[in-house]
Amino acid sequence: MAVVCAAATVGMTTVGTPVAHAAASLSAKFTAADRGTWWQGGYEVKNTGDTAATTWTLEFDLNSGQSIGNWWNGTPTVSGGHVTVRPSSTNANVPAGGTTGGNSFGFVGMGPSTPPANCKINGNPCEGGPPPDTPPTAPGRPVATPDITSVALTWTASTDDKQVAGYDVYQGGAKVRSVTTSAATVDGLAADTEYTFTVKARDSANQESASSPATTVRTLKDPTPDTEAPTTPGTPVVTGKSATGVTLQWGASTDNRVVTSYEVHNGDTLATTVTGTPPGTTTTVGGLTEDTEYTFKVRAGDGAGNRSAFSGTVTVRTDRQPTDQSACRPDGLYRSPGVTGVPYCSVYDTDGREKMGADHPRRVIGYFTSWRTGRNGAPAYLANDIPWDKITHINYAFAHIDGQGKVSVGTPGPDNPALGMQWPGVAGAEMDPSYSYKGHFNLLNKFKKQHPGVKTILSIGGWAETGGYLDDNGVRQATGGFYTMAGSQAGINTFADSAVKFIRDYGFDGVDIDYEYATSAPSAGNPDDFAFSNPRRATLMAGYVNLMRTLRQKLDAAAAADGKYYLLTAATSASGWILRGSESYQVTPYLDYANMMTYDLHGAWNQFVGPLQALYDDGTDAEMKHWNVYGTYSGIGYLNGDWAYHHLRGAIQSGRINLGLGYYSRGWKGVTGGTDGLWGTSALPNQNDCPEGTGGKIGSTVPCGDGAIGIDNLWHDLDKTGKEVPAGVNPVWHFKNLQEGRQGSYITQYGLTPDTDPADRLSGTYTRKYSSSMAAPWLWNNDKKVYLSTEDDQSVQAKADYVVGKGLGGIMIWELAGDYAYHPGRDGGRGEYFIGDTLTTKIYNTFRTAAPYGNLKAGTRAMPAQTLNVQAELYGFAVGDANYPISPKLKFTNNSTTTIPGGATIEFDYGTSAPATMTQQTGWTLSIVSTGHTGPNTGGLKGDFHRVRLTVPTWESIAPGQSKEVQLRYDLPIASPSNFTVTFGGQSYRMAFDNPR
Repeated sequence: MAVVCAAATVGMTTVGTPVAHAAASLSAKFTAADRGTWWQGGYEVKNTGDTAATTWTLEFDLNSGQSIGNWWNGTPTVSGGHVTVRPSSTNANVPAGGTTGGNSFGFVGMGPSTPPANCKINGNPCEGGPPPDTPPTAPGRPVATPDITSVALTWTASTDDKQVAGYDVYQGGAKVRSVTTSAATVDGLAADTEYTFTVKARDSANQESASSPATTVRTLKDPTPDTEAPTTPGTPVVTGKSATGVTLQWGASTDNRVVTSYEVHNGDTLATTVTGTPPGTTTTVGGLTEDTEYTFKVRAGDGAGNRSAFSGTVTVRTDRQPTDQSACRPDGLYRSPGVTGVPYCSVYDTDGREKMGADHPRRVIGYFTSWRTGRNGAPAYLANDIPWDKITHINYAFAHIDGQGKVSVGTPGPDNPALGMQWPGVAGAEMDPSYSYKGHFNLLNKFKKQHPGVKTILSIGGWAETGGYLDDNGVRQATGGFYTMAGSQAGINTFADSAVKFIRDYGFDGVDIDYEYATSAPSAGNPDDFAFSNPRRATLMAGYVNLMRTLRQKLDAAAAADGKYYLLTAATSASGWILRGSESYQVTPYLDYANMMTYDLHGAWNQFVGPLQALYDDGTDAEMKHWNVYGTYSGIGYLNGDWAYHHLRGAIQSGRINLGLGYYSRGWKGVTGGTDGLWGTSALPNQNDCPEGTGGKIGSTVPCGDGAIGIDNLWHDLDKTGKEVPAGVNPVWHFKNLQEGRQGSYITQYGLTPDTDPADRLSGTYTRKYSSSMAAPWLWNNDKKVYLSTEDDQSVQAKADYVVGKGLGGIMIWELAGDYAYHPGRDGGRGEYFIGDTLTTKIYNTFRTAAPYGNLKAGTRAMPAQTLNVQAELYGFAVGDANYPISPKLKFTNNSTTTIPGGATIEFDYGTSAPATMTQQTGWTLSIVSTGHTGPNTGGLKGDFHRVRLTVPTWESIAPGQSKEVQLRYDLPIASPSNFTVTFGGQSYRMAFDNPR
């Protein structure tokens, strides 16, 4: 038997052009034989006709968890879970009445050995019988005939193997008409306005075709002035209310032309505007004060600017928040001393879970970046492009720390993206005149009126602006940023006060700190910041803790004053190397939630070719092997999302942790070794040209990588000399086009010059590969030896399922503009992938029916009902690479009035990110009570916690006001231990510093 030694898993390669089918009656029978850790699968093709088949094509869909490895007697290609098999030369010909017999296609299978689904041979069911019903073909591009308030559309009819039952007409993404013929009229439109239409066909089995090419048309100008106002809307009625919002519904108006909007007024102040074709007659007004009476009225508007009279009014009182706001405080969240009345219940329910709407039990957080304005000729991504109904939070990236140590987005003016820019002629990007500022902030608040359940968070810092800021001319000012500001309490106070004022001024719901990075690891973060970070390495974490504590206190004080709770979040590192210098990451008590940056785990900063954002370790990570990480740390690899989750899980509940996804790629060129590039190497040929912060520039013995360029680096940065930074960075939609052999009509908008630069042209074949063991896809171009790693549908689904199964709070996305959709009308009607919301919609659809996230730090473990005021603190960490083994001191301070006697036991949990090898070096007794995981973490860490018991020596006690400490030793970073209990005299207590509910 000739075995082709290759590997294929679900969604690994693209499907080629089907071959012509022979005229013969074929069937295919599946068999599977258990081989212990794997199974042998195969399909025997049988010809029951009287004519020989000269070739055949077999297709089937792998079931969840199934994959195929080595194969023989055929060549499979895989797209998503769909497998297409072409015969080999030994079995392509199947004689009349014969079978492929001993030359049948076979393969090594992993996962369940159940028969794959939807098996077809030459397009017909494998078991014989009638061919399957197929969807209709796509309709032709609609031909539009505009009128003043309507557009008549006709299109070339679709065909179907049974019968076309009807057509659905879409205006933008909304279905506006359903018809049974190939013509429709869409009315209720505004005059002199541009609209885009597509059509899909449906058959008698309700199968939907692909979308037609798009048609864009402008309605005619109204030749006669329209001075007639719409009729008065019906008096609104209240259909729902809460402490901070009221939902209204009213009767529709009519107009001699068309009603285009409804204005909802709170008293005499415009609260929100409802638009659409036609505009809806219901909305939710948010941002209200609890237990307060409001009066609402509505008026209608038309396309000529006429306004109706106001409707009758409705008066309603918002609900009263629970008297005991602490009932809503999340488990473990810090309580600011001296601050009363923090309105936790405006954001959290009485189980301490964030309220995000009935269809949002988990968070979908999207970063919206300031720089995709379209001003530089590259495609714009504006607030109207955000899939507002699919997300729960928007992080605006970025604000910075200015030269006075205050939060800023630059000088207001017409060229300021946040506060001054406008986009005339862009539908949906019209400014809301009720705000004194324009730009992104105006549009974000405009759309928040329509989607009051979505929270906007101001993200401060980021890679480029952690240690400085970009001025109004785009020139970086090296001021020290977080590194210097957090070095003094005075600097922290100035910054925190300005942050509170900023979010009040511009309507944000909280602050997100993107400090990259507070670590004692040498030369970590942006090389432009090393002059600030390296001399301060020993104190950076202490400054970060003081900063987050102060922000929490000032935000809580503002919340109590405003009656509106303000969130405090952080983008957290997922790298075990960086976290080894971040002590016990003791900022977690101050965070409403942490957004793990579980991406950029591998990249061209070194030569090790691997996935950008693997969910799991596979035991063969080349970087981990180089540094003997597996041999040193019980087989645990720490460059994956699952490890990062378990690091934080030791300190906070799963629901306060969000998994990060990058809607972009990273990659290398000139890759040698590995399997289809994976775990190969790619070193820059001339190491003297390494980018700052890599290779020999920082004294590393590991060569810097040879990053992909040109067409493989669409979203490239420029270095200080204006040259392309080789990194293989591309949005998912460009990745999808490369995968299907499209160059992309947009590449010149990003500065590529394919006419003169061969690197900017499409060449070679990009084949999709997928590691199910890591949930990591990549493209491999064997002709160019280019490896590009990203996310796609299969890996996003795996990670969304992981979030649901583990009880995480949700997913954070960097960045929304990288998501994709297929646009059939682009590239001259040839179609291509471009900006969309496919992956975000997949996440939303997975989360919408999920169970509530985990809300307790201890999980299912019952904790004592009584609390003792005892503080536990880890301190005394060594700096940088000297911090191994990790040997801090754990100090207990008894702030109660009760003596903790000798013989008392103190128990706590720490995350399974570190092996269960913790010991003490002070004379106390330490034992491991329970172990959450042992051995390598291939496929994920199994449990959340290791539980440790310390016994106070019988000759010691901890009197009121006294402190005692024990020196610990452990191997990999852990976040702050949690779920402390102390037991003596037959009674167990929780420790107050854990901030239990």
